[in-house]
Amino acid sequence: MSISLLLEMAASSNPDRTAVVDGDLRLTAQGLSDLADGGAGVIAASGAKHVAYVGTGGAMLPALIFASARAGLAFTPLNYRLSADGLRALIERLPEPLVIVDGRYREMVGDATDRVLGSDEFLTAARDRGPAAEIPEFPDPESVAIVLFTSGTTSQPKAVELSHNNLTSYVTGTVEFESADESDAGLICVPPYHIAGVGAALSNLYAGRKMVYLPNFDADEWVRLVNAEKVTTATVVPTMLDRIVTALETGGHELPSLRNLAYGGSKVGLPLVRRALELLPHVGFVNAYGLTETSSTIAVLTPDDHREAQSASAPRVAKRLGSVGRPVPGIELQIRDKRGGVLGPGETGELFVRGEQVSGRYTGIGSVLDEDGWFPTRDIALLDEDGYLFISGRSDDTIIRGGENIAPAELEEVLIEHSHVRDVAVVGVEDAQWGQAIVAVVVPAAGIDPDPEELREHVRKSLRGSRTPDRVVFRDELPTTATGKVLRREIIDELAKTLKG
Repeated sequence: MSISLLLEMAASSNPDRTAVVDGDLRLTAQGLSDLADGGAGVIAASGAKHVAYVGTGGAMLPALIFASARAGLAFTPLNYRLSADGLRALIERLPEPLVIVDGRYREMVGDATDRVLGSDEFLTAARDRGPAAEIPEFPDPESVAIVLFTSGTTSQPKAVELSHNNLTSYVTGTVEFESADESDAGLICVPPYHIAGVGAALSNLYAGRKMVYLPNFDADEWVRLVNAEKVTTATVVPTMLDRIVTALETGGHELPSLRNLAYGGSKVGLPLVRRALELLPHVGFVNAYGLTETSSTIAVLTPDDHREAQSASAPRVAKRLGSVGRPVPGIELQIRDKRGGVLGPGETGELFVRGEQVSGRYTGIGSVLDEDGWFPTRDIALLDEDGYLFISGRSDDTIIRGGENIAPAELEEVLIEHSHVRDVAVVGVEDAQWGQAIVAVVVPAAGIDPDPEELREHVRKSLRGSRTPDRVVFRDELPTTATGKVLRREIIDELAKTLKG
């Protein structure tokens, strides 16, 4: 199934329904379809073999997703937060691309390609032009629809290839067509170059839910927009959730229309989740876990799961609040040891995932699926006896101290519960005696000057002595990606310099 068919179905079923809101711009389902048709004609006329976008998103994202699909070309939204050199390096890896760029980023693109159109130019041309006659009605479902570059937090960014079938399998497996109420509205503020941004555009359209875009996140503006557009569902990353909760606590605002709030993209501290649950008891919270290579979400902790865990006295149920829930329909999970053996409930190993929505393909590398179709996520995890998935972190993040493997998340989960800690990342740095020393990088709670020894003792009481941080250092903030993933390599490099000094 092609992603083009998702738009065709939406426009045929309810053509006059408002599909996209981006500031003053409003598009009906038919209007989005017409724009995609005209955009496909612009793309075809350019002679390009790929389409890329540099900008903050909004209505441009669904317009370009579907225009590219109708033109039969793969589409890549690029990270506009990169340096000019970093951005051009990614553009040069794409085959003869047409780059659509917001005005403020045009200089950054430079001469990386000779096919460049401003976003406004593209929209004007798309409105004035019909689709090219030679464009096939629907692309091959197995052809590549979207190419996304990984964040490259520990290595060179890889180009993940997602087929039409991968993406539509995700959408149709998790959403019912036209299942949203007529008044439903989804607020999208995740970056366009993240899989969550692509997934939100496809799934909201298929569900028949109005998409409200906030291209430049601001917590107060987010709150205002929820109330102004009567938003019923939204997706945020942890840093956004933290700022929203703080804005609500300090401003005394209410969100009467909001029914569901999904969070994900990186690990969320339990104190923040508890604050959010207590502040918004009428909202159903969803913890969504997925990867770029899996076309977005593969496991969810549902609103009922959140409520049951929050009120539970049984430890087995209460601990689920720290999980990412259970797999979505069509997804299979396995936990394997280093030799490839499948582990049982409660045993920690590497997470493998299988399903129609799972790609596991990279440009220039090919598929990394094993012979049975399983994708190695490189996430360290366990499944409990009830099938709930707990993520410990990336295998690359494991600290080896004195021959003992230590998962940073184990220490982070203890430290974040201390009232003096607002955020924390635990990393390993080279050490002559132990191989690696454990360093906890702590962002203190507002107005607090924590005692390092008190924090070390807090860990020692909960974990073995060998897991106590060798050092605790304090920072005003942690370096992260736009989706909240901690840039551990930056932290390690900075610590290597300062600790040697």
